[in-house]
Amino acid sequence: MYKLSIIIPVLNSHEILRRQFLHLEKIGIPDDTEIIIVDDGSDPPLEYKGSLPVRIHATHDTRPWTWALARNAGVRLSKGEYVLMFDVDHIITKDVIDTARTFGGVKMCCLREFGVLTENGILTQNLDTLVEYGFPRERFKHRGVSLTALPNNFAMRKDVYWELGGYREDLFTKPYPQGEDRLFKKEWYIWERKTKQHAHPYRPTIYMFPNGYLCNGDVDFNPFGLFHNLSRANKRNSKYNV
Repeated sequence: MYKLSIIIPVLNSHEILRRQFLHLEKIGIPDDTEIIIVDDGSDPPLEYKGSLPVRIHATHDTRPWTWALARNAGVRLSKGEYVLMFDVDHIITKDVIDTARTFGGVKMCCLREFGVLTENGILTQNLDTLVEYGFPRERFKHRGVSLTALPNNFAMRKDVYWELGGYREDLFTKPYPQGEDRLFKKEWYIWERKTKQHAHPYRPTIYMFPNGYLCNGDVDFNPFGLFHNLSRANKRNSKYNV
């Protein structure tokens, strides 16, 4: 039994995952924490040969946009009292891990800023490096590196996760965006009002690689081909400029 299970769904993002492992090795993973990588149909399959407490679960599911299924699969496999969810284009810190391990509540949300993991697994917010990865330099003048929060980045007590129903698994046949993250967040708000239990007031910062519409308006912008190539370009996506 672990205190915390870190769950990361991954599709064909081999180099980013390599950097993530280097980063996590540098910051250290406590003995009461496990890492579950849900390999959602990667080719070649993902692997890890280091010293971190990593389990890689291959779904062998090559259908597009099955990430809701992958997240739930990771939670089912987890042995932690709490689960910490984040996407592979995001970067957690020791503060995120330690807060998720020790806050003792029902849910922990995160603030969000732009950041990059270098090839050596070092987290940086150097402006020139961010720009190299697609961050709009002019954006820095008005908003700095801050971002709005994302529903997929959170820690939660596992029993509460299932009380909310987990992520909707019946939406994967729809084109992107399927809205399963917003629906899960809605269920949380309903549960929060009903139980009068609230998210932890402290929100540690999580960092995101520049990519997608936030860089140049292109919803499929993929710096250096580091991420999967599923397209977000369709009329259902409000961020897509036809």
